Amino acid sequence: MGDAVGWGIVGFGWVARDYMAPGIREAGHRLVAVCDASETSRGAAEDAGARAYATLPELIADPEVEAVYVATPNHVHREAVEALAAAGKAVLCEKPMAAGLADAEAMAEAVSRSGILYGTAFDQRHHPGHRVMRAMVREGRLGTLTAIRIVYACWLDRGWTSLKGEDNWRIDPAKAGGGALMDLAPHGIDLIDFLAGEPIAEIAALTQARAQDYAVDDGALLIGRTEAGVLASLHVAYNCPDVLPRRRLELVGTGGMLVAVDTMGQVSGGSLTFTDGTSGASEEIAFDAQASPFTEQVRAFGSALRRPEERAAYSAERDLHTMRLLAAAYGSGA
Repeated sequence: MGDAVGWGIVGFGWVARDYMAPGIREAGHRLVAVCDASETSRGAAEDAGARAYATLPELIADPEVEAVYVATPNHVHREAVEALAAAGKAVLCEKPMAAGLADAEAMAEAVSRSGILYGTAFDQRHHPGHRVMRAMVREGRLGTLTAIRIVYACWLDRGWTSLKGEDNWRIDPAKAGGGALMDLAPHGIDLIDFLAGEPIAEIAALTQARAQDYAVDDGALLIGRTEAGVLASLHVAYNCPDVLPRRRLELVGTGGMLVAVDTMGQVSGGSLTFTDGTSGASEEIAFDAQASPFTEQVRAFGSALRRPEERAAYSAERDLHTMRLLAAAYGSGA
């Protein structure tokens, strides 16, 4: 069989087309098939060299599809994941797990029952800069980790997807389950777990609907604390112009501070600086600035599919905890 995994994609929108399909190719894997109700999307899949199906059962029946990336709107993740799990396909599902907690719980149960390899697509775990940050924390370079601060913002207005020819489902509460908090905060919440080595245990949030003319939140501030006492803060937004500085990750400890700029997102690159807590001296920290987090995510998931000893890096229960934190954040900000 070899290491090259045969992938299927359910929902061939812009993220799947622009980032996941190239990531599959760059990782040395194969995009075998795509399932999408849109004739335009199926045409794009065929242009990418994949078989195109209008229905999920057709994709499931394709024997060359081993792993499936689910990139549909949030409210239909559950339907796809349950069907794929029952068929024994490995699943990498876009974040958040679902539009609501009940669906996410049902998905986790289906995954547990089937025993498939399941991952939520938290590609930020796979950014080379973030991997270096995690290693430095584990090596003790930051001393006792005390705080993690994240700004992850963008501009997303009502007409944001019009140039892409797609429905802007991210501003529909029934399809998305929320706005900026639901879409962007999962990355930060999961990244805090990855960097700190433990999840947020307590969380609260304030949301805003300040600059955009739609029914979901266009910004949120979240504060959290891990069991060991690391404080976390996240500012996520759909109301920050893209030309402004809007992506920053800070780790603070008794021994020093790490600052990553423009590492969060779907593309490679950014910068990483360490400031020593004793001397105050700063140094640039090198990492692979060419590696796409999407490509690295595909590579890691495929490796875990082939090597069961690597599957401990994936956990539907951990991702369900992130969904519970999102629900709690919205509850506190209501």
